[in-house]
Amino acid sequence: MTDTTLTADPSSSLLPESTQRGNIWRLSIAQALAGANAIVVFATGSIVGNMLAPTPMLATLPISIFVVGMAACILPVGAIARRYGRRTSFLVGTAAGVLAGLLAMVAVLQAGFWLFCLSTFFAGGYAAVVLSFRFAAADGVEPKRRARALSLVMAGGVAAGVVGPQLVTWTMDLWPPYMFAATYLVQSAAAALSALILLGVRLPMPTAAEVAGGRPLSVIARQPRFVAAVVCGAVSYMLMNFLMTAAPLAMHLCGHSQESANLGLQWHVIAMYGPSFFTGSLITRFGAGRVASVGLLLTGISAAVGLGGIDVMHFWWMLVLLGVGWNFGFLGASSLVLECHRPEEKTRVQSLNDFIVFGLMAIGSFSSGGLLSAYGWDMVLWVSFVPLVLAVVALALAMQRRARAGSVEAGEHP
Repeated sequence: MTDTTLTADPSSSLLPESTQRGNIWRLSIAQALAGANAIVVFATGSIVGNMLAPTPMLATLPISIFVVGMAACILPVGAIARRYGRRTSFLVGTAAGVLAGLLAMVAVLQAGFWLFCLSTFFAGGYAAVVLSFRFAAADGVEPKRRARALSLVMAGGVAAGVVGPQLVTWTMDLWPPYMFAATYLVQSAAAALSALILLGVRLPMPTAAEVAGGRPLSVIARQPRFVAAVVCGAVSYMLMNFLMTAAPLAMHLCGHSQESANLGLQWHVIAMYGPSFFTGSLITRFGAGRVASVGLLLTGISAAVGLGGIDVMHFWWMLVLLGVGWNFGFLGASSLVLECHRPEEKTRVQSLNDFIVFGLMAIGSFSSGGLLSAYGWDMVLWVSFVPLVLAVVALALAMQRRARAGSVEAGEHP
């Protein structure tokens, strides 16, 4: 097979227009297929966990292990990408996705809770690779178009939002009496198809400067803008996971059907990725910081709606607002990260950002099940306001400092 990975042009880091478009399309489709991986885990993880776990307190542990898998694999994935190119890391990730679905199927057939947890760890490893799709879309693209390229790839999740939950509904009872066994088999097949599509992605091979890594990470991490980006991204993703992990089980405990929970997750995922068609343009026009601020505000509103009641519509509206809030908050934060590094530092800085984001997200994921079990759904919602306040403060301080620096620069250069 001919290697389609490009060698970077020393005179320019930009890829040809046709290659840029092809990469975005392939990454968008792969994003859609990979979305089924996450949706299946979130839609079924706590339910299967509740069926297989030795104690109800461990019901959401498989989803927490999914997040741990993401955090644990982000830095190794970045190292593979820096040494061998992003496409190699993509293929390693999709292999983990195939294995995740097969292990989950066997776990259901054998009623093995810890094997099921292992399967969600591999699913998290796959998700860690998928995270880099958004940054890969910006490789070889001129700076003013990077936010749009990043958001267009994330828009591929819309298809996952439509198909993923319905896939669970259509397949969960196809292999009686083993609920969800067929679902996990289809999850594995979707990862295999994603690998075939990613074979055609054409990206520059890492340069010697990129392998060397550029400035020390400690220097980059001390930038106020980078701190704000990490905090905003971490809180946006942590709260999305925190609430979405608990919501299906909370709906189940409130007497709502699995189909209602699946439909709520479907609209949640559509809300997560649908705005991506225009989020990049909003970031270009208003700035990443402002868009991220709106995302945090919407996340707070979603928690307030959830506190309004336990009817199906309260859960659904909470999940929709949470999805839009995540989109603005996470994409705004991701665009801020792109402003914090030099080209040769990109994989190290992006991997560090995602590692911190998903390491903190794991804390939220582990705590949601225990909070729900011990104190109920309302406590889960009230707790979410604490990190929101911290993120708003960090983002406001960074934007204030940037505005002050801009004013000083304008005064020095009339």
